[in-house]
Amino acid sequence: MPSPTQRQGADSELQAQALLCGHGLQLVARNVRWRGGEIDLILRDGKRLVFVEVRQRSRADWGGAAASIGSAKQRRVILTAQWWLSRHFRNQDWPECRFDVVAIDGERLQWLQDAFSG
Repeated sequence: MPSPTQRQGADSELQAQALLCGHGLQLVARNVRWRGGEIDLILRDGKRLVFVEVRQRSRADWGGAAASIGSAKQRRVILTAQWWLSRHFRNQDWPECRFDVVAIDGERLQWLQDAFSG
């Protein structure tokens, strides 16, 4: 049975997915986990793969949801993306990629494209 926090996280990811798919991106995978890292959403934007971190905060204090993604979290997301790419594109060139963030502060969703680089 998921906790209330886990349910809220899943709801936030669904909101982010709906936002991005509404802008024409196509879902590839959800909740990819590897060695302490996780990618909430992987989508395709044309030929580019988009690795998405979803962060939700009930209030925008202390910089809000986007500011809560520090360098350690970014490193874990990048390493997990590299692992995922190596599994899915073994003997091929990797496609162009970017790292986006969907920050949810209360009811406000903000899509930050190219939020950090890998």
